[in-house]
Amino acid sequence: MELDVLNEARAADSPDPLEDIARRLLVEIGEDPERDGLKDTPARFARWWREFSRYDAGAVDTLFPLQTEGQMVMVSDINVWSLCEHHLLPFSCAVTIAYRPHGEVLGLSKFARIAHRHAHRLQVQERLVRDIADEVTKVTGSVDVAVIATGEHLCMSMRGIRTPAAMTSAAYSGIFEEYGPARQELVATVFQARK
Repeated sequence: MELDVLNEARAADSPDPLEDIARRLLVEIGEDPERDGLKDTPARFARWWREFSRYDAGAVDTLFPLQTEGQMVMVSDINVWSLCEHHLLPFSCAVTIAYRPHGEVLGLSKFARIAHRHAHRLQVQERLVRDIADEVTKVTGSVDVAVIATGEHLCMSMRGIRTPAAMTSAAYSGIFEEYGPARQELVATVFQARK
């Protein structure tokens, strides 16, 4: 809250400090921030960083009465972008969230809202899946939650080894922790759909 007030006051008095950072970056990589094509880049850079880091997922706790018990609910291919906290480069993930409801089901769009909420900050994919799983558990009250994400990281594709690869990470709790029927069904469904 205090930070928001400070940022609003700063915005009223002067340009966003991120604009200066963008100008300095352009100079350091040998560009002229005043040339055509780059004049407005520092302002766009600042707006994008503010938009990304201040993402508001909205309400994520809309639950509906459940008519049946014991079934698995799975939402697949939620596409999110995040930023690698090690290199500040983007990575994209296709996220699948599964859980076994107990009494109520979570509204469909809430899965995507939860995934995006946790993607819109500096992250690593392993923590991203755990953060999503923890929030789904908190919102639904179900301990039977699984999150699987497969992503491509530009910090590997654009730098270092410079080769694309898919990284898969998963977080399992409750019935998904053991390699039994629920986990087998989940894994088979996720990886069959991606073929």
